[in-house]
Amino acid sequence: MTLSSGFASTTFPKSTTMRRFLLYIILLLQVAVFSHADVPNNQQHVLSGDESNGATGNTLPPELPAAQHVQPGAALVNAALVELRKLHQPLHYKIRKNPGILRTVLHLASKALPAIRLTAPSPASSHDAVSGPLLHATRLLEESAQKNNSDALYILGDMNFYGNFSHPRNLKTAFGYYQKLALLNGNSSAMYMMGVMYSTGVGGAVEPDQARALLYYTFAANQGHTRAEMAVAHRHYAGIGTTKNCETAVKYYKRVADKAIAWYRSGPPGGMSWISESHRIADELGGTYGVGASVSSSGQNAPHKNPTSDAQASIEDILEYLDLMSQKGDVKATFNLGRIFYDGQRNLPRDYAKAREYFLKVASKTWNKKGQVFENKTPSFHTISCRAAGYIGRMYLRGEGVEQSFRLAEFWFRRGNEQADQQSRHGLGLMYLNGYGVEQNLDLALKFFNAAAETAYPPSHVQLAALYLDQGQSDEDIYAANHHLDLAAKYYNMEAYYYIGEMTYFGLGRERQCEVALNYYKAVAEKVEPFVSSWAEANLAYEAGEIELAFLEYLHAAEQGYETAQNNVAYILDPQKSYLTIPQWLCPKAQKLTLLQNPTLALIYWTRSSRQGNIDATVKMGDYYLGGIGTDADVDKAVQCYTAASEHYQSAQALWNLGWMHENGIGLTQDYHLAKRYYDTALETNDEAYLPVSLSLLKLRARSAWNTFTNGRINSIQDEPTEKKEWSLSEWINNFLQDEMGYYGDDMYDGYEDAMPGADSDLGAFEEGDILETLVIMGLAAALVFLVLYRQQRQQAARRQQEDEARRQPQEQQGQGVGRAAGGAFANGQQQQQAGNGGFFPQPGAPGFGQWAVGGVGH
Repeated sequence: MTLSSGFASTTFPKSTTMRRFLLYIILLLQVAVFSHADVPNNQQHVLSGDESNGATGNTLPPELPAAQHVQPGAALVNAALVELRKLHQPLHYKIRKNPGILRTVLHLASKALPAIRLTAPSPASSHDAVSGPLLHATRLLEESAQKNNSDALYILGDMNFYGNFSHPRNLKTAFGYYQKLALLNGNSSAMYMMGVMYSTGVGGAVEPDQARALLYYTFAANQGHTRAEMAVAHRHYAGIGTTKNCETAVKYYKRVADKAIAWYRSGPPGGMSWISESHRIADELGGTYGVGASVSSSGQNAPHKNPTSDAQASIEDILEYLDLMSQKGDVKATFNLGRIFYDGQRNLPRDYAKAREYFLKVASKTWNKKGQVFENKTPSFHTISCRAAGYIGRMYLRGEGVEQSFRLAEFWFRRGNEQADQQSRHGLGLMYLNGYGVEQNLDLALKFFNAAAETAYPPSHVQLAALYLDQGQSDEDIYAANHHLDLAAKYYNMEAYYYIGEMTYFGLGRERQCEVALNYYKAVAEKVEPFVSSWAEANLAYEAGEIELAFLEYLHAAEQGYETAQNNVAYILDPQKSYLTIPQWLCPKAQKLTLLQNPTLALIYWTRSSRQGNIDATVKMGDYYLGGIGTDADVDKAVQCYTAASEHYQSAQALWNLGWMHENGIGLTQDYHLAKRYYDTALETNDEAYLPVSLSLLKLRARSAWNTFTNGRINSIQDEPTEKKEWSLSEWINNFLQDEMGYYGDDMYDGYEDAMPGADSDLGAFEEGDILETLVIMGLAAALVFLVLYRQQRQQAARRQQEDEARRQPQEQQGQGVGRAAGGAFANGQQQQQAGNGGFFPQPGAPGFGQWAVGGVGH
């Protein structure tokens, strides 16, 4: 084993101690080589993806910067770049054309038909042979690479990894170039790419090894590679290939956040601006499981069902509608058109010229050429015009679509301030704070910032917080700064996140909490997409049908910790996203994209997406464990995933799955009653699940009825038992009184506002008397019951005595004379005693019974 072979050929023997020792020595030597590779930045310049721009190797520099010394083969690299520029076509946004009649009809027809997803293998995108300028450039680069030229090595690595310039993709060859470059001079970008390949094992270039991936990521991060820093931070944050360590994760996330804020503030006044490209591919199709079945498109996330809502309208339809209304003189529609073109959005690039045209059109309807307001304009009309003026002033302040002019910026900001436009006030505050075209005046800056902050303008809150922090370290200043930062953070302001992260990390005015600071730094790092990620390139490749290239670009963002990118990678690799596949004989010329057939990697990224709170990804994990996709089948893990996704009734799909498992006894006890409960809960969670739940319940009831008929051992569907509460005497009386009072409801007095003649005017007194009367009646009834029961007991006692006496008389008649006389006397005494002690009530047959029965006792 040689040092040049690197980690790719390293083996770990289990029997020979000496070989293990030599292996450790080699690893230490490689660590020393990488750690002490003090290579100047200008020697790692070509497509190196350094921390300054986060390039991925899909663009070419205009020219090679001058190095301290010319590398061998530099002339060959320059000649190759000339050839490659002949082939280079930069990525552009698709120009959207107005749909014709045929296209509109097809679009409406596709909306009317049921959504059945079909997939077919895409044709191979790589050419079998390299020819022309690409062949010439490749030969020049390979010749230069043989002379250990770092630029040639990196360009060849990217060409084989990404397939740049239509070069055939060969990941094993790409890994070889990256490894050679890393061993040559410790190039941080090459080590980062090796980390990506060891982490994912993409393309079978190397076997996945999370420990080596973390090692190479760390080497690159320690040299300041931004993407590597994010990858290391995320791994320590999520515990990938190492134990969770908040302090280490927050250290690396803070590095990226510091760079991100510095890049943001390096832009024009007000900071850099960009269009957010981060999104989930599956959400465009209604979610991972489609519309209605996914959490992202059901329940509270379901699209509005109002026919007048534009929630599902395309941007082309919105622009067409607003343009029509603008032509009819709708000033609000004109303003909204200007704002859409100014802000832009994914798949719609910014157009400052059009935005300024619409804003000026709005302003011209409010102010004449002399700057006077037309008299017939309403206040609401004037307010919209002032907002348009604020945008125009911002464009002149930042030089967006026009030549930068502080004088014109102030002019339009003051027009916008006429109706207290928050953007205009903030712009004036920036000008007075920094002296843009005016004399610096902190008091006026504070005045305008406070005025804008009163209308909840987040950038003004951030500026006020920064000023309070700069003034001193008093408790009042820190409290005021925290207050403004909290208000700005409610609107997801990036600078507010950064300040709160800093104050939490250093314990300034807030309790030092590592996890809280980490989350804020992570949010800042992920917000600055153009600086740290390849989202734009990935989205363009996906829209162009270059699925493999899009997958590789998303892979970088996924390794950096973007949950949306992790979800995209898993979705692209998911073998179950299609309900109906096209047979191979229908596409005889189609070739399978082997790079995308990796269910094991899909499960890894479903898991990582799930750990960041994606519920549909959790359900997908259960599907993979249940079906043994990408891993060994494990029903217990599937149950755990479905249970986690169904907590708090979030995922109807997970609830239905648990019901199905109970119905069929897969992983759970076969129980028809519990299955029905889960099906019912799924329907309660998502009313769009009515059809599948109804069909499932129909089948379940049939199976349950047959099970009951055949006396099966499965628990059949039963009526839900009603809980019976045992009442005490006081509770029984209270409920009885409430029921009786309920019978005489308040509605019986409706229409009788005045007191009836001879009655009290207070209904409350009537209610109290009614209650007292009820209590007296109940008391008398209870006393009567007691007397009747007491009488019955006395009668039973007397009857038993008579029966005993009747049994003793025959025995006494057989005695002697004296005994008879004594016995007779005793019997007479007993009878007299019975007659004398007949009780409170006479016994039946006694002389006084008739009088008592007719009420004559005591008379």
